Amino acid sequence: MPLDLYTRIDAQAEAESCTPSDIIRSAIEQHLGRSALMSQSHRRQLRVTEYMQVAIDAIIRENHPELRETLVLEADRRMKLHHGA
Repeated sequence: MPLDLYTRIDAQAEAESCTPSDIIRSAIEQHLGRSALMSQSHRRQLRVTEYMQVAIDAIIRENHPELRETLVLEADRRMKLHHGA
């Protein structure tokens, strides 16, 4: 562990009247808790995105089928431009 990190952990432990191990354990628990929450949030975001894509595709197919291919090509172009994909 880098000395500066150990120094910060040690200072925090002293301020909270606990051991450095308690600080590290608490940090790990907080990280894992946030990680699980972010995972749930990320899944929700992906589901909402998929729903919007299906809904927009249905609207385009019904109301503007002639634009669908153009829109797909433009989406592919923008993916390459902005995301390298």
